[in-house]
Amino acid sequence: MNLKSLALALVLAGGLASCSSSKTVLPYFTDIAEVKESTLPQSNYTPEIQPDDELAIFVSSASPAATAAYNLPYVNPTSRDMITSSVAPRMQTYIVNPKGDIDFPVLGTIHVAGLTTDQVKELLTSKIGEQVKDPVVTVQLVNFIVTVAGEVKTPQRIKVDGNRISILDALAAAGDLTEFGERSNVLIIREENGERKYAHLDLNSSDLLTSPYYYLQQNDYVYVAPNNIRQANSKYNQNNAFKLSVISTIVSAASVIASLVIALTVK
Repeated sequence: MNLKSLALALVLAGGLASCSSSKTVLPYFTDIAEVKESTLPQSNYTPEIQPDDELAIFVSSASPAATAAYNLPYVNPTSRDMITSSVAPRMQTYIVNPKGDIDFPVLGTIHVAGLTTDQVKELLTSKIGEQVKDPVVTVQLVNFIVTVAGEVKTPQRIKVDGNRISILDALAAAGDLTEFGERSNVLIIREENGERKYAHLDLNSSDLLTSPYYYLQQNDYVYVAPNNIRQANSKYNQNNAFKLSVISTIVSAASVIASLVIALTVK
C-alpha cells in the first residue's frame, strides 16, 4: 500500500470512528444492567416548606363573599419593565419568615415550616371550616426551582410545577449529560435547616434510587463534573491558545522590525 492509499484509509477510519462515537449513548445504573427484574424501596418524598419559601394560597367556597376575607387582594406588578405594558393583576403570595410563619388574613400567624403543602392545606381547611361551610383551599409552592449546570446539553434553572422532581427528571429537562459528563461524580448542593450540605452521586450505581438526594428540594444546585477527557482537551486547547498567542506576538514583532529595517535601508 502506497503512502497516498494509507493516508486515505486512516482518514476514512477516523471518520467512521467519529461517526460511531457521536451516536454512542452512555448508560446509567451499570451495576444492574444485566438484571432482568427486581424491586427497590419506594420513596414518598414531598418537599417541606422552609423559611424564605414563597406560597400561593387561595380560599374559595360555594359562597365567595364568605371566603373573600381569607384571600390577599390582587395587585398590579410595578416593576420598571411593566410600567408601559398592560399586565393583568396577580394574586399576592406569602413569604415564610425566618421563624417559619406566615401572616394569614383573619387567622393571624400560622406556622408552616416543616409542613408539606398538603399539610398546610389541611390545617387551613380545618381552621377556616370553623367559620365557613365547606371551604376549598389550594396551596402551591411558588419558588420550587432547581438549577442544573456543568456538563449537560442545556444548563438551566428549572421551575417545578408539581410537588417533587427527581435528579433524573432534572437531568432530562437539561437535555441529559453530554458525552463529557462524569457520570460517577454529580454534585448536589443543598441548603437545609440553616446549613449548606452537599453530596456526590454516582449515576452508574442503583444506590442512587434510594439516596436521600434522589428527590431534589427547592433551590438545589446540581453540577455535573467534566470527565478526564474534557479536562485534558481543555488543557490542550489552553496550551495551544497560549502557543498561538506567543507565535502571533513574535510574528508581529518580526514584522515591525522588518518594516523598520526596510524603511532605514530605503533612506
